[in-house]
Amino acid sequence: MPGTEDAVRQEKPLVERRLHPVTPFRRAWAPVAVIAGWAVHDPNQAQEQLTRLTTTALLLGLAVIVPGAALYGFLGWWFTHFAVTDTELRIRTGLLFRRTAHIRLERLQAVDITQPLLARVAGVAKLKLDVVGTDKKDELAYLGEGEARALRAELLARAAGFAPETAHEVGEAPVRQLLHVPARVLAVSLVLTGATWGSLAAALVVPPLLWFATHSVWTVLATGVPLLGAAGASSVGRFVGEYDWTVGESPDGLRIDHGLLDRTHETVPPGRVQTVRIVEPLLWRRRGWVRVELDVAGSSNSVLVPVAPREVAESVVEGVLAVVTVPPPLSSSASPLSASASPLSASAPALSASLSSALPSSLSRPPRRAGWCVPFWWRGYGLAVTDTVFAARHGLLRRSLSLVPHAKVQSVRVTQGPWERFKRLADVHVDTGAGKTVTARLRGAGEAAALLEAQADRSRTGRREARPDRWMA
Repeated sequence: MPGTEDAVRQEKPLVERRLHPVTPFRRAWAPVAVIAGWAVHDPNQAQEQLTRLTTTALLLGLAVIVPGAALYGFLGWWFTHFAVTDTELRIRTGLLFRRTAHIRLERLQAVDITQPLLARVAGVAKLKLDVVGTDKKDELAYLGEGEARALRAELLARAAGFAPETAHEVGEAPVRQLLHVPARVLAVSLVLTGATWGSLAAALVVPPLLWFATHSVWTVLATGVPLLGAAGASSVGRFVGEYDWTVGESPDGLRIDHGLLDRTHETVPPGRVQTVRIVEPLLWRRRGWVRVELDVAGSSNSVLVPVAPREVAESVVEGVLAVVTVPPPLSSSASPLSASASPLSASAPALSASLSSALPSSLSRPPRRAGWCVPFWWRGYGLAVTDTVFAARHGLLRRSLSLVPHAKVQSVRVTQGPWERFKRLADVHVDTGAGKTVTARLRGAGEAAALLEAQADRSRTGRREARPDRWMA
């Protein structure tokens, strides 16, 4: 009987699991980090306290701190449990103050696996969970690498609607590689980025000027060290983070793997992308390279393609915007970056039609009178509206083309400043679910009014016809 089956399912005991035994070593660092933070915050007082301590007192302190930190790590691990039910993932933590997180599986939009360098050596991984409506990610750190992959596959299978009895048997969805960024191409792209040279020039020029002006070593260090850190983050840091960047297509979304030291396995959730930006720096144009960035609702994923030829990048963008087809692979002689065909590929006529409806072939500039509002730079603005996206461009030296699917538009508004009213111009703002705004600047007042009404209709139609945002759907 149905009622009896439901009762048996409810009475099924909940199986709770613990994290990997290596986790206490991670948690044991917390008390040590507190002491180190106090020492950095007030170094003078910390030095005075250390000089007052005798060798015996120092040894006694270490004898108390080290076992205390180890006990803290062990208790934190012992009282942390997680369990997967038919509808949610439960994470229970805390010794004195208990906390239980109930993560509903249908609210999951991304399950990512990250492996810091030491975690890779130990063979463990961290599972990060992106949930709709929350800014902070819940995580399970650490799990065995194989257990993390199996749990990720099970969570995604249950979120897709598979029965609990069969979800663990589904396994990880197959992946077809779409793009791989070679290390040489990534390094050249960073060298040709203006931000790299700008931050490096500031780090080399500003400290000597401050020395001649103040003759203060502390002022030079306080300014030079952050500038050197910014220069390293914009060059070496980006290279380390974006090394071996690979994009693959799977039934549960686009998979992104990257990282030299800390390895990260991310997923672009299906249907959750609000805006796609195709960025084209000035020094990249001769090589035909672009960068693709994302705005994903409730997720920290922000980069889809760090560098790629425009044709390859657009093929990946087609998959993100949920167009029916993905372009066929390019020949190996066309570019050092490779793209693979999607299993959803169709015939050539259908492919051409989908490409033309997804990405704009040309953009219209504002009227020439816009030069009175923004001299010269007005030429960098552009607008196009296709059957699937609202596209707006800005920038002359660093071009950025923003694509917003009509179904993701939350609101549309038109604004006018005093000078814009005098010149019969207006700005059209499109707000998305990720809290971002895409603006088509300096359009004619009549055109802006027509865009406002037409975009509202397109957004309503897009939301009505959009496919459900479900995993593996």
